[in-house]
Amino acid sequence: MSEMFKLGINMIKRRKLRSLLTMLGIFIGIAAIVSLISLGQGLEKEVEEQFASLGTDKIFVEPAGTFAAPGAQLTTAKLTDKDLDIVDSTQGVEAVAGMLFRSVKLEFDEQVRFTTAFGLPTGEGRKLAEDSFSLEVTEGSLLRQGDGKKLLVGSLYTEDLFDKPVKLRDKMLVNDEKFRVVGILQSWGNSADDATVTMPADTMRDLLNLSDEWDMIMAKVPASEEPGEVARKIEGKLRNSRGEEEGKETFRVSTTEEYFDTFQGVLDIITVFLLGIASISLIVGGVGIANTMFTAVLERTQEIGVMKAIGARNKDIVLLFLFESGTLGLVGGAIGVILGYGIAKGVEIGIAATGNSFLQADISLGLTLGVLAFSFVFGAVAGVVPAIQASKLSPTEALRYE
Repeated sequence: MSEMFKLGINMIKRRKLRSLLTMLGIFIGIAAIVSLISLGQGLEKEVEEQFASLGTDKIFVEPAGTFAAPGAQLTTAKLTDKDLDIVDSTQGVEAVAGMLFRSVKLEFDEQVRFTTAFGLPTGEGRKLAEDSFSLEVTEGSLLRQGDGKKLLVGSLYTEDLFDKPVKLRDKMLVNDEKFRVVGILQSWGNSADDATVTMPADTMRDLLNLSDEWDMIMAKVPASEEPGEVARKIEGKLRNSRGEEEGKETFRVSTTEEYFDTFQGVLDIITVFLLGIASISLIVGGVGIANTMFTAVLERTQEIGVMKAIGARNKDIVLLFLFESGTLGLVGGAIGVILGYGIAKGVEIGIAATGNSFLQADISLGLTLGVLAFSFVFGAVAGVVPAIQASKLSPTEALRYE
């Protein structure tokens, strides 16, 4: 086996340019696959950590409609204080919080920006919202009960959102109303969240003339309760309260686990689609290996005749050519792994430069070994037909071949 592997390496060395061109499709395809998988795994890990910090004991109630970013109102369905009370009174609910996410206009130092404002609930729900969304300040303090026109600003406000950095006790105009900054929030790791502002929900309602409306209701269940079962109870009570038929609800009830499963399903579909495109390069690479091995059979016909004349069996010839084609795949795969991790790391660094740290390349030993094994097998399979053709050559005819 070791001798056959050495022969494969020597064949690549003797025909450097041809081998490089043959492996081109292999390492391009492998590089694409490795970079996509490593970035996908890194993103999945980050999402798992975010959902883990959020906790599996949360239930979310939202208006039914098209999914959109917070602050984008793409549905006329609404949640009200009555809905909040119904969720709060459901058996198995430990705490509840109503929240608002709306787009607002900010003005600071004679500059205007538009961003998303988070309406933090009052009362017992405030603690639930702060813990669930990991609201922590690097400067100042969190909002307190009774605070009016006061703001918490994301970490980007101390950097480059405005020409002048925002500091504690600075005044900002929100929809032309004056607010005072009382806290700078710790970074969440992505520019969208780090550009939000947070204010009391009651204050946001007055500012935007929202008398009886919530964009999301979050409930927490104790460890003794099953979130899915409590979610079904909430759904049933809300359906009865609104007089709506099952399947035609104007609201949506989801658990943390369901959110994660939905995201993972979307990520899997995107990954499979991109891998399908990347596999085209592998197919081209496989055709290139087969073509090279067919050429090698013609060039080495006399060599095959000599090997058979001194006792080489058909299976020895097959194994020899399979190892050579497998070695081509393996070397191409190794180059592809290096390129793939380099591309993934480059994407990570590029995204981090924009102020987002949510996407990190996951460089794992398991993925590396798996891809290398796949590359060898793929190369060997591509060389099956030429190997069989070589093994069927007659020794006497092969020795006379010019």
